[in-house]
Order: sequence, then C-alpha cells, then structure tokens
Amino acid sequence: MPQLHVVNRAGVESTVEAADGLTVMEAIRDNGFDELLALCGGCCSCATCHVHVDPAFAGRIAPMSEDEDDLLESSDHRNEFSRLSCQIPFTSDLDGLRVTIAPED
Repeated sequence: MPQLHVVNRAGVESTVEAADGLTVMEAIRDNGFDELLALCGGCCSCATCHVHVDPAFAGRIAPMSEDEDDLLESSDHRNEFSRLSCQIPFTSDLDGLRVTIAPED
C-alpha cells in the first residue's frame, strides 16, 4: 500500500499507509490527524485542509484549480508549495509523498 509522510504542526513526522483513490485529506483525516480540520469534507470550499507539499513532489501533482487558488489566497501561510489536501488524489504514483500541515489561520 502506498505511503504518505505527514508532518504535523509540532514538526513531528508520521508515516501512514493510504489506499489508492483517496485524497490526501482523506488519508490524513482517516489516520487521526486532528489538526487537519477539513471542515467542508473535501468540497474545496473552506481551506482548512491546507498543506505544504514537499518540493520534490510538486511537479507530480495536477495543477490547482482556480477555486483552490482563490481559497488559498486567504491564508497567511500560503507559499509556493501550498495545496488543499482535498484536491490531491492519492495514487500509487505519489507513494512516499511528504506533506506538512500548514499553520492554522
């Protein structure tokens, strides 16, 4: 099963197994990371699943939509590797992906 590396807000990294076909948000949420709120449940309407993607994987993820870009504009913690984890389908091609949960806005 593909692995996802998640760095929490305290800087502690954990590795979880994620089923192919889930979103990164679902994999994080389903593995007990409470600080990733994901209030809208993956509808791309709240930006509470903001993560920073490891630069090594940035080019392997589909470009963000205009809606995702608009939501991230409201974050004080946006950087060039910011993504909404609900908008990243997790597949075996992303095995080893490392994301850091962004600070809360």
